[in-house]
Amino acid sequence: MALWAFACPVGALLFLGTRQAVPWFLAFAGLVLFSGLIDPALADGAPDIPEGIAISFFVLNVLGVCATAYVLLQYFVRARERALAELEVERAKSERLLLNVLPASVASRLKESDEVIADGYAAATVLFADIVGFTPLAQELAPADAVVLLDRVFAGWDGLAARYGVEKIKTIGDAYMVAAGLPGEREDHAEAIADMALEMGNEAARCAGETSLPLEVRIGIDTGPVVAGVIGRAKFTYDLWGDTVNTASRMESHGVPGAIQVTERTYQRLRERYELRRRGTIEVKGKGPMTTYLLLGRDPAGTTF
Repeated sequence: MALWAFACPVGALLFLGTRQAVPWFLAFAGLVLFSGLIDPALADGAPDIPEGIAISFFVLNVLGVCATAYVLLQYFVRARERALAELEVERAKSERLLLNVLPASVASRLKESDEVIADGYAAATVLFADIVGFTPLAQELAPADAVVLLDRVFAGWDGLAARYGVEKIKTIGDAYMVAAGLPGEREDHAEAIADMALEMGNEAARCAGETSLPLEVRIGIDTGPVVAGVIGRAKFTYDLWGDTVNTASRMESHGVPGAIQVTERTYQRLRERYELRRRGTIEVKGKGPMTTYLLLGRDPAGTTF
């Protein structure tokens, strides 16, 4: 019977927890000690039991206790496996959410260390895009329709970013920012951004055709050194800083609707493979007079107007 009593602390351990199981185990240990003390006195007056019955009860006791312990442990193991499977699903969801906010390599570094993540890049290309006239358009639409329209356009641009291997940095209202050459360095960062920029207008036009709404995109690009890093504690943000970022933003805000305006630095990187037209010298807020160019398309001959 002492073996059957062992099922009590085992069951308490599995179902109640380690702390609550301690009194049950102590009670079982006390029962075993008490049985050991009174066993000689009880054995002297016990009647003879046939050997076959004694063996049968011995086998039944051992098998019964072992089977009970096995069933309890199997239940516990299955519950643990279910919990681990659910935990893995939640971990995968958290991983996907983290990768929607941070680049994969940056997310890995953030999980491995609490140190500040800040990297400098000697050369990268930054693009800003803005939907011309979206603010007054949004005022005419229902809130849900405005969000759905913006989501449709940005989702298409996200697909282009993935196709050309560039990094989406963030969206601010109806503005969209991407960069190439970080966090993984690449020599063709200007070309990758240019290829994406040339298709962003087409993607917006496709959405305009589907919704019968006027959508026009203004894009600005600059190439140069940038600083990239993660800021925030409650909500992580991977962002860029530096003159290149500010200038790319100015290229967009001072650009031409439906056109892609690039700086002299970007022009020098693209002029061998793309068709560009000199816009001329324009006054740029915070920068002064700047010579800018409009990116028209690919041109293997390297034509410049």
